[in-house]
Amino acid sequence: MYYKIVMLTSSENGIYISDRAKEKVLQLMQDAQLDSSHFLRVSVVGGGCSGLSYGLDFDNETKVMDQVFEDKGIKIVTDLKSFLYLVNTELDFTDGLNGKGFNFVNPNASRSCGCGESFGV
Repeated sequence: MYYKIVMLTSSENGIYISDRAKEKVLQLMQDAQLDSSHFLRVSVVGGGCSGLSYGLDFDNETKVMDQVFEDKGIKIVTDLKSFLYLVNTELDFTDGLNGKGFNFVNPNASRSCGCGESFGV
């Protein structure tokens, strides 16, 4: 199986994770008793009021043509098709009064819905 792990610097195209999201991902992995072979899989699927929706899951198997990144010690994997929509996106986590959860700061999105769970390009 071929894949390449890319260690990200601020000048490279990739998928990034904020410090808050990193802490939440580590907590969720610990709560689910996942070992270090697991990683965060990010995907883009059709649906939602703006046309495309984000997907997050834990996985421990990479697939051919997966794009593999590591930021702040978190391994992030996405399929090639999804990556085209996710270039330079940052995964963040909020725990405030306006809602709790993961959100994506995606410079490629030309529109998003009010709930923040879907987007369009």
